[in-house]
Amino acid sequence: MIFFGVDFGWTSQPSGCAALDGELRIVDLTRCDTPEDVLAWMDGFGGPAMAAVDAPLVIPNQTGMRVPDRLTHVHFGKFDAGCYPANRGLPFAARVTAFSRALSRRGYRHAASMVPETPGRYQIEVYPHAAAVRLFALPRILKYKKGAVADRVRELNRYRRLLRTLHPWNLPKVPNGGAALKSVEDRLDAVLCAYVGWHWWRYGAERNQVLGNRRSGYLVVPS
Repeated sequence: MIFFGVDFGWTSQPSGCAALDGELRIVDLTRCDTPEDVLAWMDGFGGPAMAAVDAPLVIPNQTGMRVPDRLTHVHFGKFDAGCYPANRGLPFAARVTAFSRALSRRGYRHAASMVPETPGRYQIEVYPHAAAVRLFALPRILKYKKGAVADRVRELNRYRRLLRTLHPWNLPKVPNGGAALKSVEDRLDAVLCAYVGWHWWRYGAERNQVLGNRRSGYLVVPS
């Protein structure tokens, strides 16, 4: 199995992309400009794989908030980790659901339930902020996405150190600012997404929580 983590660009942004093997070693860590580039990158590996994507892959509702989005506010709101609401009326909806359908055509089935360690091709939606809260026992999310550059750099360095408690990865260094800062952020998030995919495949419901279901939309979060 290969475990893909995709910090997906919801609108027009690039996507962070990580590939881990079954021993959690980084096989590749990069950034892709378009959804088509992400798919081509994944196609280059072939074989069984888990694609763990930070994006709303299933959006059944025309307006309002999905069930899994609402549940993140219930379980993670006090940590500042409630999801941004997704519905079909929002500009990013067509892009993210088209990516999910493209994965389905390649044999990646939705894995809102999982028999652990079963080879195959799977796709799941994940959420790095909620995963980090659970995995690192955080009192609040790491604030590396917004705010003053110096604060983002400090929090991103903290994030990098915490990721290395999961596995001694050789992760990209955090720059002091500029466009490279966002590039590192995307790739670190992709590594965490891939790890959550591995964690779901390895342990299933024993050590993970599923918010929602295949019909309503769902998120997999380590428990």
